[in-house]
Amino acid sequence: MSPNWTAESVPSQQGRTVVITGANSGIGWETATVLAARGASVVLAVRDVDKGKQAAARITAASPGAHVTVQRLDLASLASVRAAAEELRADHPTIDLLINNAGVSHIPREITVDGFERQFATNHLGHFALTGLLLEAMLPVRGSRAVTVSAIAHRTPNGIDFDDLRRERSYNAMAVYGQSKLANLMFTHELQRRLSGGDTTIAVAAHPGLARTDLSRNASLSQRALFKALSPLLQSAAMGALPVLRAATDPDVRGGQYYGPGGSRPREARGYPTLAESSPASHDVAGQRRLWAVSEELTGVLFPV
Repeated sequence: MSPNWTAESVPSQQGRTVVITGANSGIGWETATVLAARGASVVLAVRDVDKGKQAAARITAASPGAHVTVQRLDLASLASVRAAAEELRADHPTIDLLINNAGVSHIPREITVDGFERQFATNHLGHFALTGLLLEAMLPVRGSRAVTVSAIAHRTPNGIDFDDLRRERSYNAMAVYGQSKLANLMFTHELQRRLSGGDTTIAVAAHPGLARTDLSRNASLSQRALFKALSPLLQSAAMGALPVLRAATDPDVRGGQYYGPGGSRPREARGYPTLAESSPASHDVAGQRRLWAVSEELTGVLFPV
């Protein structure tokens, strides 16, 4: 048996209901494909329903009999998040896995319909709200997990700039992306602390390393040139999905853990999934609690824990 954790290591998911955001391409689609093949009932929660249906068709073509549905979800709109959560709860009284995967990066400054900077809104606030609204459907399910996908970029910032969340004073797309990915980890750690009194649901995080996805499609010309130069270091989206799959399905995973590629050249960029250590800033308890309070205030979502 291979010592590496691979897609073949994923145990049976028969009878489990999985919601994956941003699952029409890249890491999300690869994750959905494996889970559906293992028997899970998979919901692709996507902004573009037509692309979601095409993605679902590709999955069922590869795994005839797989149960895959599509849910419209625009994480940059709190109204859309609430509507999607209501429909998901109606269709699925219990949810075993929520994988917060969708994200945007390297985009020009943009303000959402709710008045938030788009990267922070999509990558963090939308997922914060969705998790809070779906948690009641997860808490009764033994072994349920909320898995949030972060990134190597979370290591760049030293903390969250709470005084300029709209980025009105300055805007650097890569720096703002890094803060949103740091927020993903701080959210995971604080959620796990709040869940620790129970014995069913856990919060876990993962990152794909440097993988070939379309996440940089909105990057500037100079940034795209940088990604092209880095292309020899990139691993496939299927390999990038393995840390997410491990965080979501490995029975040995514990709450608050963080998984990523275990390769050393360059560190965390490539390789099979293993336990990773997030940055010191992600473990700042005061920062975690402040982020939680700010997120509750901005989204209007209160968690049942």
